[in-house]
Amino acid sequence: MLFELDITDYNACEALINALEMRFAGVDVLVNNAGITADKTLKRMTSEQWNRVIDTNLTGAFNLTRAALPGMLERGYGRIVSVSSINGHKGQFGQTNYAASKAGLYGFTKSLAQETAGKGITVNTVSPGYLETEMTDAMPPEVLSHIVSEIPLNRLGESYEVARVIEFLANEKSAFITGADYAIDGGQH
Repeated sequence: MLFELDITDYNACEALINALEMRFAGVDVLVNNAGITADKTLKRMTSEQWNRVIDTNLTGAFNLTRAALPGMLERGYGRIVSVSSINGHKGQFGQTNYAASKAGLYGFTKSLAQETAGKGITVNTVSPGYLETEMTDAMPPEVLSHIVSEIPLNRLGESYEVARVIEFLANEKSAFITGADYAIDGGQH
């Protein structure tokens, strides 16, 4: 099932989670995977570009997690995985907004993991490097070629490689893993 949602709107997130809770008797796994870019050097970046990226990439994770958390706490079970980025660790020229939003997910994850430790809820992040996606397809070929040359595996990652780690973290048998970040970047960082 697919649902269209503006994750920057807390009320819309809460309404969707409530509808899912009623329909499926709970939301046990939440994957915060929204991400947009609006690349510019900070000198040229507008406040609108900054806010749009922060609101989607970071506030969206808060909105959905905040809406899903009460049900998880009530049931004593939940898995929350947020998709960050290699650039949240290392930064990237022209991406102060994106890097800040993705780095913010680490602090969010570490803190929430402490708040929910012992309550049956795990909270983790995965940090993909450069993957074959629409975002990388839009890059100029010479930029993409340079990026690939810096990846020890000498290739872009595939989405399924990230999905496998998320699947592992979402599994009920991964109950002792919380507050962790998994780099999926071909050894780049």
